[in-house]
Amino acid sequence: MSTGAVRIRPDHARATWKPTFLWLLTSQRWTGPKPINVYVIEHERGVVVFDTGQDRASVTDPDYFPTGLAGVVFDRLARFEIAEDETLPVLMQAEGFDPAAVTHVVISHLHQDHIGGIADFPEAEVIVSRDEWDAHRKAGAEVQGYMRDHIDLPGVSWRIVDFEPTADPLLADFGGALDLFGDGSLVVLPTAGHTSGSISLLVRRPGWAPILLAGDLTFDAHHFDEEHIPGIGSRRQLRASTKRVRALRARLPGLVVAAAHDPGAAELFTAAISDPGGLEKGRP
Repeated sequence: MSTGAVRIRPDHARATWKPTFLWLLTSQRWTGPKPINVYVIEHERGVVVFDTGQDRASVTDPDYFPTGLAGVVFDRLARFEIAEDETLPVLMQAEGFDPAAVTHVVISHLHQDHIGGIADFPEAEVIVSRDEWDAHRKAGAEVQGYMRDHIDLPGVSWRIVDFEPTADPLLADFGGALDLFGDGSLVVLPTAGHTSGSISLLVRRPGWAPILLAGDLTFDAHHFDEEHIPGIGSRRQLRASTKRVRALRARLPGLVVAAAHDPGAAELFTAAISDPGGLEKGRP
């Protein structure tokens, strides 16, 4: 499900030779609308949400964004379109999910279009990496895309995680992991790059193709296949994380990489949970 749509600069979705602030301040073009994907996974021990999308207040409240240099950055970065029926609780209810039943929320990183619904799950544990938590508290974090006023909210039960060595040989390259339920079905992995503390969620369920919910590690599955990285973040870390995920896909045949803003991600995700054999044959 998608909490609206976002347009970004072409250099944001796919890195070029230009440094970030050069294209951010000079680009005159926007991409077409991209989804703001949120994923819901049911497990026998709870309901897990991966990312929470963009807050609709960002298009209705004129004071939502900061002023000054940070305000310029946010204004140049993205354009959002979010209808009344595209808030996360409404979307979940339309798909038959009870927001009150959510037990865990995994946040890929703390940028605005991933934390917009954290306040909608007061009973859930909201998981973020320690590196990401530390990044949003540094001086100048707003210019890096972090808005503390929309992160440090009352009533949100944050769980700040460090990664421990894993005994799973398939995941050894990542240097650590967090197995949410101890059964290997939902495993949080460090995939730094877009931000220093970005994380992904590996989903392995019976009858499904394996899925990696990858946040902003890539903006398009085709870009990922061609080893093109996004234009925001550490290029060194993005390349390293991309290399690890590509190696994981070689070890997990049929692995689907589902990104936050990939227009094809919903189709890939649906195929993974309903026709995993088709994915291994090259569909969709």
